[in-house]
Amino acid sequence: MRLKNCRGLAWGNRTYVMGIINVTPDSFSGDGLLDAKNVIGAAVKQARKFLQEGADILDVGGESTRPGAARVSAEEEISRVVPVIAEIKKAHPDALVSVDTYKASVAREALTAGADWVNDVWGLRADPEMGAVVGAYRVPVILMHNRSKAGSPEIEAQLGGRYVGTDYDDLIGDICDDLMESVHLAHQNGIEDDCIILDPGIGFGKTVSQNLELMDRLDQVKALGYPLLVGPSRKSFIGYTLELPPDERVEGTAAAVALAIDRGADILRVHDVRTMTRVARMTDAIVRRNR
Repeated sequence: MRLKNCRGLAWGNRTYVMGIINVTPDSFSGDGLLDAKNVIGAAVKQARKFLQEGADILDVGGESTRPGAARVSAEEEISRVVPVIAEIKKAHPDALVSVDTYKASVAREALTAGADWVNDVWGLRADPEMGAVVGAYRVPVILMHNRSKAGSPEIEAQLGGRYVGTDYDDLIGDICDDLMESVHLAHQNGIEDDCIILDPGIGFGKTVSQNLELMDRLDQVKALGYPLLVGPSRKSFIGYTLELPPDERVEGTAAAVALAIDRGADILRVHDVRTMTRVARMTDAIVRRNR
């Protein structure tokens, strides 16, 4: 499959790397830029570094999605991400930039400022206007699976938040059904199949055990027929498995990235761009030889 307006990204040829730019003060991974003296300058510098290290896409977000994080108003989120996106596009006009938001008003302002994609962690379900915005701008959208609920995360000081007591009748079947409901919402808003990317939502409303099972069975999500984005980077299922804090999860992330590629991932959303680009290239060399 190929996406419109994605500047030559051809699915199946290789794995693409999405670098995370968090314009927040409370990212679970500790890389939020909002506390920097010059936030915009820091974000542009990080964007340049990521592009030099091999990132194909830059994902700019202004609200933390870690378990238990406080909600941010649309106005605050716009003030965080829109100036950053505008300056990144000014400095790197050919860079492919995604806005990580589930709010239609934020997406609209970000797209006006130059964003190329929308990454919606609620798969068009949180804001009833989001589908119309994406459809009107005719841009690609990442539809993520999410069953997060307030009050369900468990927080440990060194390892961060994880979800407990999250029930599924059939983990992979339920995830696929939910994702296809998001696809249906997209279709209702005129978003065509070649503008849809699916994300199974590693870490969102899933226990450690469920995340491990999902990682192992990603090929069943890929079988839905859409490009697949996977975001395991520094996630708590790695931390709780290895008993390591976010800044010591690079090896666990590398293992998850390699496995995700083997299971069919087209895009990996990561914090450690240089390292994971190398992991992706090596894994591609092994698993894509005969595809």
